[in-house]
Amino acid sequence: MSQGLRKYAPETVSALVVAAVTLAAWAGWLGWDQHRDEHPDGSTTGPYEAWQVIGLVLTLLVPVCWAAYRRLFASAVVGTTAGLTVASFYDWSDDGSGLFMIGVMMVAAGSLAATVALSAVIAALTREGRRAGA
Repeated sequence: MSQGLRKYAPETVSALVVAAVTLAAWAGWLGWDQHRDEHPDGSTTGPYEAWQVIGLVLTLLVPVCWAAYRRLFASAVVGTTAGLTVASFYDWSDDGSGLFMIGVMMVAAGSLAATVALSAVIAALTREGRRAGA
């Protein structure tokens, strides 16, 4: 393997691992629930409950923090964003209206913003920790 490819291998592998963990977390927390709840007034909610989304977010903190702590910021951001975008596209693509793409783009934008912010916080904290420990 050339030196150039070897340089990017850890980042690429960790991005794929984070994306796979993200896909598995989506399937575990949200993928099984496809039922909308009908209320007595005729309104519907769902298919996801708040606890499912909170569980997904808390679960995804682990791989994002792991990658960011290891200074693999692109893996944390790209892996999580790609995983959530692919999972939401697959899960919602049976919507006949075509409006699911708006939701998918919102998931992509939200996960990108959240993972960039979290990675920046972790980078700042680890930089301060390394400076204090040095």
